[in-house]
Amino acid sequence: MDLTNALDRIEEIHAQIAKGEVFRGYRPIPVALAGAIGLLAGWLQPRVLPAGDDGTGFLWYWLSVAALNVVLIGGVLAAGYRRAPDPFARRHTLQVVGQFVPCLAAGAAVSFSFAALDPGLVRLLPGIWALLLGLGVFASRPYLARATGWVALFFVFAGTGLLAHPTPDLTRLGLSNGAVFGVGLLASAVVLYLDIPRSDRG
Repeated sequence: MDLTNALDRIEEIHAQIAKGEVFRGYRPIPVALAGAIGLLAGWLQPRVLPAGDDGTGFLWYWLSVAALNVVLIGGVLAAGYRRAPDPFARRHTLQVVGQFVPCLAAGAAVSFSFAALDPGLVRLLPGIWALLLGLGVFASRPYLARATGWVALFFVFAGTGLLAHPTPDLTRLGLSNGAVFGVGLLASAVVLYLDIPRSDRG
């Protein structure tokens, strides 16, 4: 067996081991804070956006909220990556995050595309965002707690509901969007907390 084949086999073994280990880089408190930000953003939207918005302000408002949450959770992941004790732990982090990044990229691409085509299409975005987030959670599920699958299903069903019953009222849509992401992320935080070994809960 040459060196290249040996390295490939080692990489495959590492990948299988990683799937058998629960990734604990996502921390309950930052995820719960992101959920609270979603709920607060839904409540604040009618107080921040001007009446008669054509959808452009709605889009940038919620993209800003999403960016804040990405920075919050991403910062915790980056800190964990830097503190990782060995290359295997760092590779594990990259594998799990790599499962989730495509859904974020797809969400950004769809958002800007819809806004460029017709601001009215922005009303479909909360449903699409929820569906993509659900798919991202499903993609990461082999590395996370098993109950994470229920959170993914919640986002998929909620996204389907938002798409099946679109509303032209951006205030109601913002409240629904904040509720979906707030409740989903808070549920994720509960799952993450319950999955922490009791000896590590402090």
